[in-house]
Amino acid sequence: MRGPLNWLLQIAAVTRFNLRSLPQRKGSSATAMFGIAGVVAVMVSVLSIAHGIVRMMENSAAPGNVIVMRAGANTEMMSALMGEATDIIAEGPGIARNELGAMASPELFVVINLPMRSTGTDANVPMRGVQQQAFTVREGFRIVAGRMFEWGLNEVIVGAGAQHEFAGLELGETIEVGREAWRVVGVFEANGGIAESEIWVDAAVLQPAYRRGNSFQSVFVRLDSPQDFAAFRDALATDPRLSVKVTSEQDYYAEQSVTVYRLITVLGTLVAVIMGLGAVFGALNTMYTATASRTREIATLRALGFQAGPVVVSVLTESLLLALAGGAVGAALAWLAFDGFQAATLNWASFSAMTFTFNVSPPLLVQGIVYALLIGLVGGLFPAVRAARQPVAVALREL
Repeated sequence: MRGPLNWLLQIAAVTRFNLRSLPQRKGSSATAMFGIAGVVAVMVSVLSIAHGIVRMMENSAAPGNVIVMRAGANTEMMSALMGEATDIIAEGPGIARNELGAMASPELFVVINLPMRSTGTDANVPMRGVQQQAFTVREGFRIVAGRMFEWGLNEVIVGAGAQHEFAGLELGETIEVGREAWRVVGVFEANGGIAESEIWVDAAVLQPAYRRGNSFQSVFVRLDSPQDFAAFRDALATDPRLSVKVTSEQDYYAEQSVTVYRLITVLGTLVAVIMGLGAVFGALNTMYTATASRTREIATLRALGFQAGPVVVSVLTESLLLALAGGAVGAALAWLAFDGFQAATLNWASFSAMTFTFNVSPPLLVQGIVYALLIGLVGGLFPAVRAARQPVAVALREL
């Protein structure tokens, strides 16, 4: 016990000595700390975009909901279903029912151009023609401003995210769609899902405006239970009158988020690595300066019997503490500045805009702090080894 205990006491003594000298090196220490803080803040804020998109897609899906599209279609833009087919789909087994009948919602999906509020450039905004069951199939739908549109009239309701990001969607304003004017009468929320990026209108009014006849892109269905999915899918797959693809909402929206998530994650990681290299050099410079200014003190401790190991550990501890402080500051800045910040990006699956909020989640904050500690470890390792290996006699002659 004496050996290890003595080793730990030496570490504590040298570390305490190093930390007490920090005020004498506050300039270089602050530079290293805030350099690491900047790296963590950028990394966390960029990756929070990907986390926000994934959360938005997850909020769009309900466990018992499925989406039916034409066979071979991966998105609604690629799908087309005639009205007769949607009626057959609504007769499938396992579909939940309410006072309106089978909870199956045939929907028409088109894209219109509207200017972005932030840049004024045009964006592809989703416009969805719905029937009454659309509001019961989706969880969390509610009107938060204005009123519901009147069936059969050129009126629309807009998602809260769409109204925030795109111009011309204030209550009472009109938008030009399909050579007709459509009045905005309400704003809705839908559990924070992708529907809040859309504009909704009566499908029976939208169809003639786009000369779609009695056709739709998809049918959203609520089942009695998620366990009914296989029976429902198999029944539609074996019906000779249909040629459709049945997907759970969870799988459908997860697939839509993959491309954007990977793109942002790769770019964010690349930026963090490049900036992290700069921070490592900053930490190296700081710790080399710190050990150089204490060469004689470290040599004196070595001459008094302090081992090389405690010197290495104490220098690494100082570097890690600076990195931890910088990581905490950077994570806090990212959380304060970006958590809940609303923005829009391109949905690569439908080539239309989707709105989302940055999600600076606790796991992401931990990831940022761990990265900061890694920078501190690399930045302090070489100066620590150099300080411990320097010959005592040579070091004692340093001025």
